[in-house]
Amino acid sequence: MIFCTGCVSFIKDSIMSVTFHKNCIAMKKTFVILTTLCLSNMLFAQESYNPLSVRPVHPSDIMYQKTVTRAMDLREKQNEPLFSRNREITALLMDGVINGIIKAYENDSLKTHVSVSDFLKKLTGPNTISTEDTVDLFLEYGSDWKQIIAAMPVDQYAARDLYQLEIKECILFDKQRSALYYDIQTITVFIPADHPMNTRGIQIPVASFSYKEVAEKLFQDNPKAIWYNTQNDRENKNLADAFDLRLFSSYIIKVSNPKDAYLTDIYSDQQKAIMASSWAASTLMEYEHNLWEF
Repeated sequence: MIFCTGCVSFIKDSIMSVTFHKNCIAMKKTFVILTTLCLSNMLFAQESYNPLSVRPVHPSDIMYQKTVTRAMDLREKQNEPLFSRNREITALLMDGVINGIIKAYENDSLKTHVSVSDFLKKLTGPNTISTEDTVDLFLEYGSDWKQIIAAMPVDQYAARDLYQLEIKECILFDKQRSALYYDIQTITVFIPADHPMNTRGIQIPVASFSYKEVAEKLFQDNPKAIWYNTQNDRENKNLADAFDLRLFSSYIIKVSNPKDAYLTDIYSDQQKAIMASSWAASTLMEYEHNLWEF
């Protein structure tokens, strides 16, 4: 079959046009796929990091991790630098909530926010008016007796009354950097069980705080956020640095487990629970030692 020159030229142009169109479609598909992959990787990278970490480590780099809860008594000698007069860490936390610098939460899950008014209510002491006092007020003031009680001054817990804390942290090994990190997640403040105003006789939680938020918004560049060096005033440190350097005393009360149980729940005997706390600390220390041994 013989085609004229014009027909041959038309066929060639048509083939080139179809080929170009196919290439454009293929390029568009490739571009869409690459864009989708890039966006997915970006979203994965953003969502995978722990939002509560001061120095987050990507999950793919974490070889080992345990969540530990520690109890801290600010009256202990080693913790006195955190509880110096007029610079108590609890005073900083209270002022931070009242002034809207940091948020307070119901517990260390950090899911339920506590308003400033509710926070202040938790710091209000119990009503010590007896039944007899109530009767006397009713006989004297009649139906206005409730208003009289409401107008009476009530005791409030001060910063130095709140000397029991809990710290929840992740202990993790970063295989990328070959380093073990103590990544503090939350700080919880309690009304002590042995406080004279605490008529319930049990430890009562006041509020929990995101340590990352506290460190970044409350500790940094704050002249009152001081770890007081008892030996040398020139060596006072910022509280964020003091926590990074582990300049505090505490003991383990819970290690992550399927039942989310405290050591006192697992070991009904208090002496056994204390021994279990020491054993848990020794186990973590031994694990860290073995990382460098092998």
